[in-house]
Amino acid sequence: MPGGPRVGIQLPEAERKVPVGEYLAMARAAETVGFDSVWVGDHLLYRDEGPERGPLEAFTLLAAIATATTGIRLGPLVACTAFRHPPVLAKMASTLDEISGGRLTLGLGAGWNRPEFEAFGLPFEGRAARSIEAFEVVRGLLAGERVTFDGERYRTRDAVLVPPMSRRIPLMIGSTGERILEATLPTVDAWNVWGPWCGNDPAGFAQQNERVTRIARGLGRDPEAVARSVCVFTAIALEAGEEPVDEDAPPLTGSMIDIASGLRAFAEAGADEVILVPSPNTERAVRAFGEALTLLPS
Repeated sequence: MPGGPRVGIQLPEAERKVPVGEYLAMARAAETVGFDSVWVGDHLLYRDEGPERGPLEAFTLLAAIATATTGIRLGPLVACTAFRHPPVLAKMASTLDEISGGRLTLGLGAGWNRPEFEAFGLPFEGRAARSIEAFEVVRGLLAGERVTFDGERYRTRDAVLVPPMSRRIPLMIGSTGERILEATLPTVDAWNVWGPWCGNDPAGFAQQNERVTRIARGLGRDPEAVARSVCVFTAIALEAGEEPVDEDAPPLTGSMIDIASGLRAFAEAGADEVILVPSPNTERAVRAFGEALTLLPS
């Protein structure tokens, strides 16, 4: 793609406990070295091997990041539609966009981590159908519409966002599910995929990307109207006291020339934006990966 992809970075999720001040320092560093966007995961709790862990609440954290930065785009990667009642989610997003001065991209997804659903009393089964209904409510409200919705799972009666928004917030869907893609691709602005789910590899991403193109075209949507985004697990050497990010996929690694080449390969596979998931996920890594940005065509 001419000029190379936009490049974002995801801040730590639950790899370790991160003080708020460190999150803000990492976000400011990302802005300083030239990243286009900064993202935070949206989870409540992890229960797997090792101790229980969980990140800070995503929208509250993003509001703090918005006040600590000035120009970098930001968003949840991605907001689970089951965690917040859809009209309230839309209200939160509109407020966050105002706080940030119009820098929010609202990523949405159905969720996948059963233990956090169960721990917080949220229904796990049927989450795709609930997410589709939630998307329709959120989309309508963020488009400035008055929304009356009578679904099987959600209902609204003349819901509206007041005060009115300064702009229409772009929506990004994070899913590979056929039902969700068919329901959202007619109107969504961007699509995102977790790179490790397709091998953390440009060829694997290209296959998923072509699938999105096929579905969009079959729905009558111009595929070029849907921006494409991929999260890429990316690693540099650890230093004393740093913890690796654990992903079941080989990372993009090597010299910064190698990493820049890898980013270009994802762009050639169709990515408009590559979001780095750095290992270790520290301010040092943010600044180190900034060198790769200087090697991309402007």
